[in-house]
Amino acid sequence: MEKINERLRKNQDNKELKAAKKKIETDYLPRMKKYEEQEEIFEERNSYSKTDHDATFMRMKEDHMGNGQLKPGYNVQIGTQNQFILGYSIYRRPGDTGCLIEHLEKQKEGIGFYPEQVIADAGYGSEENYQYLEEQEIEGYVKYNSFHQEQKRDYKKKHPYHVANFVYHEEIDQYECPQGKRLVWLKTEPYRSSNGHESERRIYECQDCSGCPVKDKCTKASGNRRIQIGVELEKYRQQARDKLNSEEGRALRSLRSVEVETVFGRLKQNWGFRRFLLRGIEKVSTEWGILSIAHNIAKAAVA
Repeated sequence: MEKINERLRKNQDNKELKAAKKKIETDYLPRMKKYEEQEEIFEERNSYSKTDHDATFMRMKEDHMGNGQLKPGYNVQIGTQNQFILGYSIYRRPGDTGCLIEHLEKQKEGIGFYPEQVIADAGYGSEENYQYLEEQEIEGYVKYNSFHQEQKRDYKKKHPYHVANFVYHEEIDQYECPQGKRLVWLKTEPYRSSNGHESERRIYECQDCSGCPVKDKCTKASGNRRIQIGVELEKYRQQARDKLNSEEGRALRSLRSVEVETVFGRLKQNWGFRRFLLRGIEKVSTEWGILSIAHNIAKAAVA
């Protein structure tokens, strides 16, 4: 604008320049200010509600139209024991993966210690979360995204060329595909998750996929098949797999659905709580806190 004003001082009769200045002042600058304000509201999100800037558009379980409609809302996390709510936290992001650590830290602030065990579903099974539980000496029974599929008898038959079905030869650091071909280490690359956790991924490549009768089923690449392995993640997944399939793990997996889902079911179905009445994450957190206290009192009364 300074350059335009300088040119207008030298040539006050320039109609095109005056029109351009007016367009900038009445259109471009207000729009730029509006966009900057919206970016501040967005922060790390990709959406927000016009009537509640803290609320983010998410897919809800109650999708009566069956079209995956997005609605503004909050992600509520709770920790329970014997169906009593021990702690809760409210988030503006839809995914559960990035909530576990912050939720446990907040719960520790409230009750003074970490839980001895954490039982959680596949939404929390990330390398970062597994590592955190290990560092805090918390016994975790946390599923990962493909755990349930792996438990099915026909998993290998339906997904024969999934990397989980490749055999790893630790002594030579090579993988073997179902066709008996070897995949050798190619390179190691840095990896950064959507939550900012940094780790490494090892890339392995098949020595020769040419002439393989199932190449079109194994890979869409024009060259040789490559696989990406998170060494630490695979280690944690194996530990989780062993724990979850143990006798205690199976019992705790069943208990989780009775614990958390029962609490949410009681609040939503029995009490009819399906939407927050207040707006803004602080007020929403207070509202959920009051609801949690009421739930615990009601639970204690019939215990």
